[in-house]
Amino acid sequence: MGHWFGPPLILIGEGWQWIGQFWLPIYILTVILGVALAVESIFKARTTQGAIAWSLGLVFLPPLVVPVYLLFGQRRFYGYVEARRKGDLEIQQIAQKLLSEMSQDFSLPGDAPAAVQLLEQLALMPFTRGNRVSLLVNGGQIFERIFAAIDAADDYILVQFYIVRDDRLGNELLQRLAAKARQGVKVYFLYDAIGSFKLTRRYLRVCREAGIAIESFRTWRWPKRRRFQINFRNHRKVVVVDGRAAFVGGANLGDEYHHRHARLKPWRDTHVQLEGPAVQGAQLSFLEDWYWATGEVPAMNWHPVGMPSDQRVLVLPSGPADLLDSCQLMFLHAINSAIERIWIVSPYFVPDESVGNALKLAALRGVDVRFMLPGMTDNRLVQLSSFAALMEIQHPGIRAFQYQRGFLHQKVVLVDSDRVYVGTANFDNRSFHLNFEITVMVRDQIFASEVEAMLLDDFSGCLPLTTASLEKRSPLFLALTKLARLFSPIQ
Repeated sequence: MGHWFGPPLILIGEGWQWIGQFWLPIYILTVILGVALAVESIFKARTTQGAIAWSLGLVFLPPLVVPVYLLFGQRRFYGYVEARRKGDLEIQQIAQKLLSEMSQDFSLPGDAPAAVQLLEQLALMPFTRGNRVSLLVNGGQIFERIFAAIDAADDYILVQFYIVRDDRLGNELLQRLAAKARQGVKVYFLYDAIGSFKLTRRYLRVCREAGIAIESFRTWRWPKRRRFQINFRNHRKVVVVDGRAAFVGGANLGDEYHHRHARLKPWRDTHVQLEGPAVQGAQLSFLEDWYWATGEVPAMNWHPVGMPSDQRVLVLPSGPADLLDSCQLMFLHAINSAIERIWIVSPYFVPDESVGNALKLAALRGVDVRFMLPGMTDNRLVQLSSFAALMEIQHPGIRAFQYQRGFLHQKVVLVDSDRVYVGTANFDNRSFHLNFEITVMVRDQIFASEVEAMLLDDFSGCLPLTTASLEKRSPLFLALTKLARLFSPIQ
């Protein structure tokens, strides 16, 4: 026994002696770092709730919480901010020229309401007329339109998804892009490194062999990063063809979005197709992301063209590099300006205190406030947080519903009879503050009536979700909802 096990036991003992020798100084350094980061969290946290949660953990459990804070606790994506400010003079020139041309030829009349001007300041782009917006419902219609536009491309194709999978749908897109690349069409393909972490090397190799420029959006770009920033993700889904057509919405590139998920099906999603000057806003958003990922500014068509249809559209990209919390402010404005109704559809619904209070004020004004949430979920923690949020904002004028016809993934907001928001942003802390998102805002009664008809059909497939029914559930369930709510600042 001693012959076989003596040396390993001696080595183990020496290892424990080494750990014991250095444990105290390491722990002291961790405590010091925890206190310093706690001070930082107090000054930089997005909410009081987040500041308290982080600072308590950093002070009292530094060995566990310090690494988590370094990964998840930052407010701004500083590397992207620095690149935008210092390295993209060419992009700034493009944006200034585009802004001038769009304002001159496609801006709304001078008597546009103050609400329009506010949103234009958030987007740094004007609301434009002369657009055509098509509502695309579910993966079949969404990808049929995207594939048709790709097949008709003459000059270039921009493709950006949060999730890209090496499956049937992913390869169908790949085959089309490869065919266009062989015809001389330039193809730029951007995916999020975290959302698409399962993407195979085979898929990337086939893309590059076909002449497709494919890159990942990473938040830890070397050597210009300051800290490993895993918490920031590029959640945008954008396809632009020749600067003439753009597609934006909730669907990623994977079989589940075509109703092929083993459990979460049918998959309910919504996209929009844009034609007209608003396409340039989606294209500029892609260019900024591509520049961050590659340092390159590809040649694109920056000459907006109006359509016979005269729909008013604004494209608002938002993210952790913005000086303001643009996404949250956009939705707060939508809630505060609602007169008749605001219907919110989101798979992840975890509003913070300011948004919750705005929703209650809207209900007190007599606004029809409705939420449509998923019945089945792909994230139990977020669902529990949603239940806690609903109990916090309960009011007789606020109604919630759970979708029963499959998995609800669309992100749509309908305000009154003339305003629609469709995009990639959920109604949660992550979309409000941490993710790069993009939202298409449409001011048009005809389009709003189409969205109303779509949502009324969706509501007919829902069951009411009342706070009374939630509060009657077991004490363990209620405790879990409260515990999940505590983690909402980093979900």
